[in-house]
Amino acid sequence: MALENKLGITDSAELAREEERISKKKAIELYDKDLLDGLEAGKFSALRFIHKYLFDDIYVFAGEVRDVNIAKGGFRFAPVMYLDGALEHVSNMPQGTFDEIIEKYVEMNIAHPFREGNGRATRIWLDLILKKELNKIIDWSKVSKEDYLLAMERSPIKDIEIKHILKNALTDKINDRELYMKGIDNSYHYEGYTAFKTEEL
Repeated sequence: MALENKLGITDSAELAREEERISKKKAIELYDKDLLDGLEAGKFSALRFIHKYLFDDIYVFAGEVRDVNIAKGGFRFAPVMYLDGALEHVSNMPQGTFDEIIEKYVEMNIAHPFREGNGRATRIWLDLILKKELNKIIDWSKVSKEDYLLAMERSPIKDIEIKHILKNALTDKINDRELYMKGIDNSYHYEGYTAFKTEEL
């Protein structure tokens, strides 16, 4: 079953293709129109703006904090009832060093504020922080998709692996449009979310 969407698509594979096509087009607009430069790097308000811009043509919930609990495999992301507090906490986490920035990124992943599209929006958000604080971004072409997804799955318990992978992919090519676009490659995206009711917690 496909998520309810503005396109009227009922096939999940078709929706995934259209979602990737449209969100990539919108991501290029974000970059080419310099819309990211005015955002407050590291704040949830910046992530909300990015998510809404990427997915507004696809989902009614674009930019809206989810109202359902979601899980991936055996891991359950932050429960809805604690989500606002978690997002405020992440917004206020320090981001002066590489380690602090990745810790903040991991915590935002655990929060997973949106029903869909968290990965792509949050990777743009991550590069925004790295660019502001360290004058670096991630060269996503140097990041193995499989290693990245495994490290992100393990990061709530131990974040040293994701720090190592991303540190080795840092670059000072902060204005490289092609590198920016690699970050929203759909193949870095988690599949198989499950929504569940609060009473199932």
